[in-house]
Amino acid sequence: MLALSPGPWGLGRSSSTSRIACFRSPLSKSHMSSISRPSTCIRGGVRSGERRGVSATVQASADPALGAPPTVGSGGASQSMKTVGVLGGGQLGMMMAEAGATIDLALKVLEPTPSCPASSVAEQVLGSFTDPAAIREFAKSVDLLTVEIEHVDANALEEAAREAGIEVHPSPSVLRVIQDKWAQKEHFAAAGVPCAPAAAIASEADLARFGAAHGYPFMLKARRLAYDGRGNAVVSDPAGAAAALSALGGLGQGLYAEAWVPFRAELAVMVAQGRDGALRAFPVTQTLHRDSICVVTETPALIDPGLAREAERVALAAVASLPGAGVYGVEMFVVGDGDGERGPAPGTATPSGAAPASAAAARDKTPRLLLNEVAPRPHNSGHYTIEACATSQYLAHLQAVTGQRVGDTSLTAGAAIMVNVLGDGAGQAANAERIAALRTRAAAEPRCALHWYGKAEFKAKRKLGHFTIVADDRREARAALERVDPQAARELERAAPLAPATARGGTARAAPPPARVGILMGSDSDLPTMRAAAQVLADFGVGVEVEIVSAHRTPALMAEYAGGAAARGVQVIIAGAGGAAHLPGMLAAMTPLPVIGVPVVPAGARLDGVDALLSICQMPKGVPVATVAIGNAANAGLLAARILGVADPEIQARMVEYQRGMTDMVMAKREAMAAQGWDAYTPPS
Repeated sequence: MLALSPGPWGLGRSSSTSRIACFRSPLSKSHMSSISRPSTCIRGGVRSGERRGVSATVQASADPALGAPPTVGSGGASQSMKTVGVLGGGQLGMMMAEAGATIDLALKVLEPTPSCPASSVAEQVLGSFTDPAAIREFAKSVDLLTVEIEHVDANALEEAAREAGIEVHPSPSVLRVIQDKWAQKEHFAAAGVPCAPAAAIASEADLARFGAAHGYPFMLKARRLAYDGRGNAVVSDPAGAAAALSALGGLGQGLYAEAWVPFRAELAVMVAQGRDGALRAFPVTQTLHRDSICVVTETPALIDPGLAREAERVALAAVASLPGAGVYGVEMFVVGDGDGERGPAPGTATPSGAAPASAAAARDKTPRLLLNEVAPRPHNSGHYTIEACATSQYLAHLQAVTGQRVGDTSLTAGAAIMVNVLGDGAGQAANAERIAALRTRAAAEPRCALHWYGKAEFKAKRKLGHFTIVADDRREARAALERVDPQAARELERAAPLAPATARGGTARAAPPPARVGILMGSDSDLPTMRAAAQVLADFGVGVEVEIVSAHRTPALMAEYAGGAAARGVQVIIAGAGGAAHLPGMLAAMTPLPVIGVPVVPAGARLDGVDALLSICQMPKGVPVATVAIGNAANAGLLAARILGVADPEIQARMVEYQRGMTDMVMAKREAMAAQGWDAYTPPS
């Protein structure tokens, strides 16, 4: 875990305690007349609790003569109920409110669009999140403020929170940095996060200098209000600079330039940061885009484990530099294949367009990562967490901002594919017909969960809903996607492979399950012993990561591994060591995870592993290490499975079957010896 000390960010964490009460009241009959259009989640043909909320809209007014606006249709919540206020009431706010109900938190949203998606499950105050007066009135009615969109008036939010005596997470200081894409680039570069060459643009001469320094084409981008492909223009050559400037509204809009990236793919990692600075990462997901809008995500990303760990490190480092609680969406590019490609053809499902890279990056044959951008809120690429992770990004966000411990963020399935359902330009009737057919196919697929946002119009490129397919492995997930959305399946199949696990001419081979157990050893000479632990866990369907980490020769690497293991989803560490055998104990001192030590007999040792056994089992009070017999890594794997089985019924059931198998084996030998006689019986080899 990484912790932060307060930085020069203006409004810091408030010393006042958050006043959050419980949301327990169901929708009562007295509110039925106020029900708005429902928002539905359909899984496997069954509506899983059709969400019916109250269209609770309140006009926020700045006129003091009007007094506090009356609350209309509070969804069954009493007036004394404590609430979390959310600026923005779109689909992210809707899913946040759904998550809040599971931990007894009531949400209220400030949103200018009547009957917004979040109004189906939360109270809506009708007002703009960029209007200082509306924000000020809204802050008086809640006990904590957060956002589902970063394009808010951060200064007004800061002042309103101060006047109301409540906290804001993430802080307005963080929002100010994130809102300005150029300021964001400067911040992360200064924090040591790998970023692309970029520069602020104040004149046409600046554009010419940037092109001369970094080559053509490059991207010209708006510093503010740029998302889903908006606010970007390509400068293909010196003559194209004027057209790019015109497309973005001219120099007065605030622009910056960014070098073009020869990207291979785009990845995203959701990271939850608690009020205490503790970080927890969700699995790495690969994202595919069409016209710079995310259309498909696949989790876990089909990439090399080393690249996945690097993505986690980049994401954790980026969020650690931001002193604000909540969930952050960290997007990054895989670059460096050196093939000279300049990116995808327009309109194809690929990583989201051009992004920065240096000439050196283009020549680098080793895949590496560059940060694209960070969102200070739950993110589209984290929708899959609702069905596929132990804790969704929306629940994790609320846990983080209210000061609760963030739950387990690991995958609970072998693979998950999320697809955004977008409107197109074919007209309302054609869109309605297309989407009705899609919803029918989704409802018929037992692995599919459909989330519908209840938006009234089918506008082109507008996100109308999404569905997530969860399966035991990648092959099953892709096969289900083919049945529900063949176009999305083809786009995913065409994605550039980043790991040898991609099967040629068909669906991808099942990826290994996400690592829940780390198996470490000080030397490769320990592998013959430690391999047994990995084999046992594979039999139980438990994912592992196996690494060489020496307590004496690579102490910094050991500390890095121990500090980041929990955030990556590792739940148990098995460490093998011989001789002085310091590795298990040092890991236990640096991680909150359970550590199991395996005494190993090193080559040329004269004490046959007894020295390692005594070293590992003599840990001081406060730093426990479970120790198995000398060389018995198989028992370490079995113990790790039992630890995981406490919270995983499937693993526990497999353990029961394993124990039954041992009983059956002994009984069979007993019967064989009784039948043959002890003097004639030969034990099986």
